[in-house]
Amino acid sequence: MTETSRTDSSKRSIVKDTLEHRTSAPQAAQRKPSTPRPRPASLVDVTEYLDSLALEIDTAFDLSVANPYLNMATHLVRHHVQGRLVTGSSLVAASGVPYATGMRKLRDMLEAGLIEQRPRTKSGKTFSLHPSPAMLEQFDQLADRVRRLSIERFGGNQPEDGPQDYYYGDSYMNGQAIQPPAVLPEPLALPGGLRGLVHGDPTFMVMKDLKRQFEQVLGTDIHQRAFSIDRLRDEALRNAARRQSRYDIIAVDLPWIGEFAQKGILAPLDAIMDVTRLDPSDFHTAGWQGAHWGGRPYGVPSQTTPELLFYRTDLFAEEGLVPPSSTAEVLDVARRLHRPARGRYGIAWNAARGTALGHTFIMTCGDFGQPIVSMPRIAGGFDASRLDRGDFELRIDSDRALDAAEYLLSLMDVSPPNILSMSWYERIRPYAAGDVAMAYGYTLLAPYFELDPKSPAQGNTGFLPHPAGPLGSPIAPVGGYVLGIPSNLAPERRAAAVEALIAFTSPEAQKLYVQHGARTTPRYSVGADPDVRRLSPVFEAVDAMSWRDELQFWPRPPIPRISEVITIVGEELHDMLRGLTPPRIALKRAQHRAERALGQADG
Repeated sequence: MTETSRTDSSKRSIVKDTLEHRTSAPQAAQRKPSTPRPRPASLVDVTEYLDSLALEIDTAFDLSVANPYLNMATHLVRHHVQGRLVTGSSLVAASGVPYATGMRKLRDMLEAGLIEQRPRTKSGKTFSLHPSPAMLEQFDQLADRVRRLSIERFGGNQPEDGPQDYYYGDSYMNGQAIQPPAVLPEPLALPGGLRGLVHGDPTFMVMKDLKRQFEQVLGTDIHQRAFSIDRLRDEALRNAARRQSRYDIIAVDLPWIGEFAQKGILAPLDAIMDVTRLDPSDFHTAGWQGAHWGGRPYGVPSQTTPELLFYRTDLFAEEGLVPPSSTAEVLDVARRLHRPARGRYGIAWNAARGTALGHTFIMTCGDFGQPIVSMPRIAGGFDASRLDRGDFELRIDSDRALDAAEYLLSLMDVSPPNILSMSWYERIRPYAAGDVAMAYGYTLLAPYFELDPKSPAQGNTGFLPHPAGPLGSPIAPVGGYVLGIPSNLAPERRAAAVEALIAFTSPEAQKLYVQHGARTTPRYSVGADPDVRRLSPVFEAVDAMSWRDELQFWPRPPIPRISEVITIVGEELHDMLRGLTPPRIALKRAQHRAERALGQADG
């Protein structure tokens, strides 16, 4: 080995040791059970703490010397997480040592693979600096160590239900924590920035709040338009009629996949990218299958958000009730908890006219063991993978659909007085406020009570799959959105759009959404992440439902023109709920109108 190589090796060792020795835990670490669960330390928390501690140490003695490696590392990681640009000069300035010394230390960190450079201009003469995956991994481990060591050395409470398996003071589970997103090696070549069309729900709004962070990851500006569900579909259809797409990426509700694929609105992913880069096996099976049409993927799950039954565990305990497992039990416990004179009602659900009630009805048909279109029965439910053949029949006017309709009629007696105008958000708000004891709701709406310290439902909510009717099984109908690439996107933008699509749906990005308030994740790895599980019990509950094969997308079949069918059903059944038409007549009308919409009616 030459003297130069020895010097380089020594530098790499010094730099890595500066970071790595802080992640080692005492070998004799013991866990003491307690009740409160401390908030997990974030990377920003750790960097700010280390900066403060380093400042105290550096100024405590006249002979103290700053640690430039640590100072630059904490500065770089904090700015990365916050989505703020770091240049070489600003990083050297944060080192706490003279400029020439700081430049040498910066070169050491570059050579050690702890810092990555990305060109800021086409000429490549100027660079922005970013933490490498290795540095992010070490700091993520450090975040957990700082919290644990502080508790062990200076007192406090350890979570009694945290990871228990330790090896030399480390946890097997904590070793599986997903790191923050790393920047792309090259900025995306997208003149005018990345343009996205999304739904205006809490998860996509979290993505909007993280705009600055993802602009740094992608190296380009991000422009996002958000619409309600019906307006989102209309805008996607208008965009498909243009010569070139105005959007690089669009959000697509799962039931629209068949229509958008058949009309050529979305580009099949296997024609424009290597699909294995998405790690398909990591997605919840129902969410990944729901993104397919004719055996080809047309989008990447961005949200896999099943509709569940939320219930107040404290109220159930007070009344000595057990969680319902059947529709009959739902009605029974709802009647026992229904106290309108005290301003409390049994249950809230989607009953607003049109799209909202239509979704409720087709999923309730699934609870009673029947999809609204004919499909082959398979283990776990029905096979929706062959719907592209077009040989299905509508099953709206059937005995099991009648049972579903009559169940909804019975729910009216234990629902709030304004139930007929309740849709996606209106049903969750009274649950969060404590005005209803149970509510059907998507997991993406859980932040309305989980993140509200004033909500009586915070910390007092249980999560169940849909209780089943007499001939059905408990299911959690999968909702949510996939992100796809319009087929009319300009060819020169397609490769960059693919890279953005991979970045937005990666485990690293999905974990970041959850840490900022989202309550959906389409990936097993994110749901199993220890940091994620600390934030909400919903992730563990959904994972368990997935393993039990209760997550299913067939209750909302992605047939072409399904949106029209859902609207029709929602209109006819709204008249039924208002008492204008009997259930059987409402179903006959809905069947006939839906058949005409699909071109299946005679005459």
